Amino acid sequence: MQTTAASREVQPAPSDRDTIVVKELVKRYRGAELNAVDGISFTVQAGELFALLGPNGAGKTTTISILTTTLAPTSGLALIGGHDLASDPSGVRRTVGIIFQKPSLDLNLTAEENVRLHAILYRLFPYRPFFALMPIAYRDRVRELSAILGIEREMFKPVKTFSGGMKRKLEIVRSLMHRPRVLFLDEPTSGLDAASRRALWDYLRQVRVETKATVFLTTHYLDEAEDADRICILDKGRIVAEGTPAAVKQDLTHEYLVVDAADRDALRRELVGRGVEHRETPLFEIPLDGLGAHAILKSIDTPLTMVRTVAPSLEDAYLKVLARS
Repeated sequence: MQTTAASREVQPAPSDRDTIVVKELVKRYRGAELNAVDGISFTVQAGELFALLGPNGAGKTTTISILTTTLAPTSGLALIGGHDLASDPSGVRRTVGIIFQKPSLDLNLTAEENVRLHAILYRLFPYRPFFALMPIAYRDRVRELSAILGIEREMFKPVKTFSGGMKRKLEIVRSLMHRPRVLFLDEPTSGLDAASRRALWDYLRQVRVETKATVFLTTHYLDEAEDADRICILDKGRIVAEGTPAAVKQDLTHEYLVVDAADRDALRRELVGRGVEHRETPLFEIPLDGLGAHAILKSIDTPLTMVRTVAPSLEDAYLKVLARS
């Protein structure tokens, strides 16, 4: 496998700002020939949005299952909010909030009853049969979070009447009740339409501002990872790229100019004659590689019928990473 500046694994050096520290984490399932997670290491700092990406079978679900204490690792070290995953799993659970890919709500209860059950199971508050009898701190927290997510009017309605987007918002309210330092989002927008996806991310951004929580995201929608502080791409259980989205894109893809002309033969001859690197797809693509688009266009005499600049997306870089690995 080729390695680049973006694909070198980072050996984390824990600091006071590191909320998640993972060192040489390994998971091998019984009877398997290969590790599902194969010695990965990374850190996530307080307040970061960190995105774990990769194709199906890359190890994303296994990794997030280990970090949320639902799966035991084969070897390696993981610290979540200073709590050791192996020796203090209950401390880890108190530190994190989790939104799983598949909703885990009781449809026969109201939204508030789902939240109350969660709060009681976490031993945040004593059980009371009605919302009005719960401690004022609980009632204030429910009102505060439901207002942030825009569902305060629906909190006393049965969950079975909720849309998919409403259920996701309720899960966020529930996961934030105990003020977690780390919020794990496992495919949070899976199954939602485009409008619901956009709305949910608007709310998640507001939640990050309001709570200062560290967010650990897995997603198949690469546009959702564009705003991440850092991304980590897994393939076959190993890290194949890591860094800011901009750094990964810059290391693996290049901005290019797309041009065309009515007299394509003349344009082709001119580009070849001037030694301008290009390829036909069938339009003429000219890599910029630090050159200014304006300077290239000024050097071309053939009349052009189309000109546009293309900045590669994170998806372009992602596909190139996987092709190399």
